[in-house]
Amino acid sequence: MECNGKKASGFNTQIIHDEYQAPAGFAAFTVPIHHASTVLFDNVAAMRARTWLEKSSYTYGLHGTPTSFTLEARLAQIEGGNHCLLAPSGLAAITLIDLTFLQSGDDVLIPDNAYGPNRELANWLSGSFGVSARFYDPLIGAGITDLIQSNTKLIWTEAPGSVSMEVPDIPAICAAAREKGVLVALDNTWAAGVAFSAFDHGVDIVMQALTKYQSGGSDVLMGAVITRSKELNARLLTAHMRLGLGVGMDDAYLVLRNLPTLKLRFDAHDSSARKVARWLSQRPEITKVLHPALPDCPGHDVWKRDFTGAGGLFSVLFDARYSEQQTDRFVDHLKLFKIGFSWGGAHSLCVPYRIEKMRGNWTDKGVLVRFNIGLEDADDLIADIEQALMQL
Repeated sequence: MECNGKKASGFNTQIIHDEYQAPAGFAAFTVPIHHASTVLFDNVAAMRARTWLEKSSYTYGLHGTPTSFTLEARLAQIEGGNHCLLAPSGLAAITLIDLTFLQSGDDVLIPDNAYGPNRELANWLSGSFGVSARFYDPLIGAGITDLIQSNTKLIWTEAPGSVSMEVPDIPAICAAAREKGVLVALDNTWAAGVAFSAFDHGVDIVMQALTKYQSGGSDVLMGAVITRSKELNARLLTAHMRLGLGVGMDDAYLVLRNLPTLKLRFDAHDSSARKVARWLSQRPEITKVLHPALPDCPGHDVWKRDFTGAGGLFSVLFDARYSEQQTDRFVDHLKLFKIGFSWGGAHSLCVPYRIEKMRGNWTDKGVLVRFNIGLEDADDLIADIEQALMQL
């Protein structure tokens, strides 16, 4: 490095301005991890010519590096969309959608079985920011047209509900919304973009919690918002920038590393979960298996029509003769199933829910317990459940 015709001699200067450049031509399957806050420009004209409003160049690390751009492109391809934005968590992705398309005086419709923090966010927006939030029966289908008001700007859907597992008629809801000029957003985390083609069924905006199957390792928090519309993406991108949402490139790399096995893992979860669910459906302790691929689950016929798979997440209802204390004892005595939230990783999980406190119109009796079937052998998981059932 020369300054004023002389080579810089200061030790710190030489370390900071090292001139070595690695040779070109290196190729590997992995996507490089590009860390950056500061992005460099060749000259002032190049700096002034770039903008964060489009993704053909780089401006600042918060707006993306080649690592995050690559992940966004691959996620959009998997989901069948054209544009993708990353967020620090699934909830951050939900928040991005709400704050992009809702303002004071607007109305949002949310299914009664929505992901709990989505409900809580809606209630917060309603109580503090003047947004009207109303909750609807997830099986309402085309009947949602009667709930749409002149100020309704957004309808949330979730397929299926993440705890009670009802499968909504997404095409019917989207058709009703389109007639009224209302946007539909879908939490498509359960199907991971693998088992349900959201945009082909009429959805405008897809949200994913990449924390689940895309990560696959129970070690990453990340969300994504995907659209086909350039106009909707531009609105989302502006809010994304204003909110300062960004993700770490190490985390982006972890998701990229696991995407090639996404379908293989999803199918393995699916196969084992169906085997375990069918076994549970024969147990006298269980009154209902809430697995979309089984007939007990509300919306099962819609699942058969619209979905191509089911993944590893489902719930069961214990017979009402068992108390919460007894079902807690069942969960505590599981060996292979661990107690913890989230799902989509290699390890099986089990969580009991007080579902009657989470839903506005829950009438079923008995304790609800949700299972995430991991990648262990299904027969071993069944044996584990069987020994824990003995503790009831």
